[in-house]
Amino acid sequence: MANHLDLEEQEQLDQFKHFWKQYGNAITWVLIAVLGSFAAWNGYQWWSKRQAEQASAMYEEVERLIGTGDLVASTRAFDDMKQRFPSVFYTQQSGLNLAKAAYLSGKPDVAKTALTWVAGSKADTGLAALAKVRHAGLLIESKEFDEAGKLLSTDFPSEFGGLVADKRGDLALSQGKSDDAAQRFNEALKLLPQQDQYRRLVEVKLAALGSTEAK
Repeated sequence: MANHLDLEEQEQLDQFKHFWKQYGNAITWVLIAVLGSFAAWNGYQWWSKRQAEQASAMYEEVERLIGTGDLVASTRAFDDMKQRFPSVFYTQQSGLNLAKAAYLSGKPDVAKTALTWVAGSKADTGLAALAKVRHAGLLIESKEFDEAGKLLSTDFPSEFGGLVADKRGDLALSQGKSDDAAQRFNEALKLLPQQDQYRRLVEVKLAALGSTEAK
């Protein structure tokens, strides 16, 4: 009986050896790939968390510098943040805040540079779209109408339709095209949610043009 079992075990072992010789290498590579992917995923998760933590700390530093009114130091800190964390949400937000501070300090060129970078970042599409709208506003203010028109003709998320239409109205109004401006402002009212506080500003613009509000 024992010999019979030994023969069966030996046969099974021989079959396994034959199978492993034929497929073992492929199986090993599959396992390595799977385990490697798992390790890479865990590593990426750790890296992403670490990046976010470090970027958050730099965001607070940029905010602190903006609060002091030191635009040169704020810009330098933001430039450093862009180099170290170009794909992090915090860096985009810092760019928007820096642009606002620069504009209020009478430095529109600094603001435009920051907004251009934020608009080109893929970290958050909403912040990128907001940067484009604000940049278009600065271009309109500096009478760079062609550039503003090109920027407003690029792709925007659907939820920005109202803001973009309003900004196109500002562009038309700045070019002396009152009828076109009224049309754009009416379009903005149709696209903006009823509860959106921004609607009030658009309504004021329409009233100044002697136009009626869109229903």
